[in-house]
Amino acid sequence: MTVRASAPVAGCELCDLSAPVAWAGDKFSVIVVDDANYPGFCRVIWHDHVRELSDLAREDRLLVNEAVFLVEQAVREVMQPLKVNLASLGNVVPHLHWHIIPRYADDAHFPAPVWAQAARETAPGTLAARRALAEQLGAAIARRFN
Repeated sequence: MTVRASAPVAGCELCDLSAPVAWAGDKFSVIVVDDANYPGFCRVIWHDHVRELSDLAREDRLLVNEAVFLVEQAVREVMQPLKVNLASLGNVVPHLHWHIIPRYADDAHFPAPVWAQAARETAPGTLAARRALAEQLGAAIARRFN
């Protein structure tokens, strides 16, 4: 079980995390997001409810950046994407978290961000194959942190 240094904020979906966790530590957790169009989409979520990376002490900034790096490595190994997008927006949910998103030339939004208007539909068979790969991602992530 994860220990929080600060109290969760009511109504924050990341403070009240209900998604399955691939790995959890004292300061952050890693989840594999259940996204039908982007299998392998992961998030590194800082436990304390802070808005910005600059709200963290230097040691914690280094820790979260290393976590993003390790998750990116696992995504590249398992999903074999053309590109990996990293994002820490927090405009909708102002709780520090990073998105790690495998991208492919045939994905619905490429080369635009996944939040843009879709340009195409990815073939169902291709998505099914990627979902099958994504089932291995949680274990690949956990190996990097354990």
